[in-house]
Amino acid sequence: MDRRLTPATDRVALDSLRGVLDRPSFVPGQPARVIIPVVDLLDAPEGRRDRQLNFGADVTVIDREAGMSFVRAALDGYCGWIADTALSGSLPPITHRVTAPATHVYLEPDMKRPERFSLSLGARVSVTQIQGRFATLATGGHVPVQHLADGPAGDPVPVAESLLGTPYLWGGNSRAGIDCSGLVQAALTACDIACPGDSDLQRATFAPTDTIARGDLLFWPGHVAMAVSADLMIHATAWTMCVTFEPIRDAIARIDAAGEGPFLGAHRPGGITG
Repeated sequence: MDRRLTPATDRVALDSLRGVLDRPSFVPGQPARVIIPVVDLLDAPEGRRDRQLNFGADVTVIDREAGMSFVRAALDGYCGWIADTALSGSLPPITHRVTAPATHVYLEPDMKRPERFSLSLGARVSVTQIQGRFATLATGGHVPVQHLADGPAGDPVPVAESLLGTPYLWGGNSRAGIDCSGLVQAALTACDIACPGDSDLQRATFAPTDTIARGDLLFWPGHVAMAVSADLMIHATAWTMCVTFEPIRDAIARIDAAGEGPFLGAHRPGGITG
């Protein structure tokens, strides 16, 4: 079973895996929510980063060890370890999500007052009231209403484009740093299109297409980009260490010349017509 998607440690597994895995203990899991701007999702309690979770991400806590929680993310089923201090059992209803590349949470509904922290694209929040140009959050603080929406975006391409220039970060999922599959997931999730977190899972999820159209995903071994048109793509790449545009033909030739190919073709996410 794929470690990334298996809600089990060596000693504890979710009840749904009874009869599938042999573990000393099975649990129903406890719901929790991320309450810091972004947190690393690790492959072990002191391991390396696999992915990240943004503010407001819902998880199921399966196991705990030395100040860390083993969780399964509700967004895509990805499993890993995050710090206990990043989680809360308080689950006010989610009403909005951040649609700007990043925004500030202010102490008061006034842009001239101090900010508490920043949130990234896709962060989920619970708005209790609107005061002029600010939304008050159930978790405390105020966010500019211009940076929030209570419904999905209609086109993943401009969502991806809004992150142009974001630094490349392996396993990153935020404006502070993002990788190729994180960019694709952020863009599709903003449009309510379910999307796994890693490029190999994304390629396995979406159907291949013989033509390349806007919104299609373009794959190489260990890499994914999104087509802006039949000729141009956007991706988060270590080549430039940021989110950038690149002509598709040039990218295919460059990656092949570097020995990192071959091009594996295009796949079309459900909900996108090309």
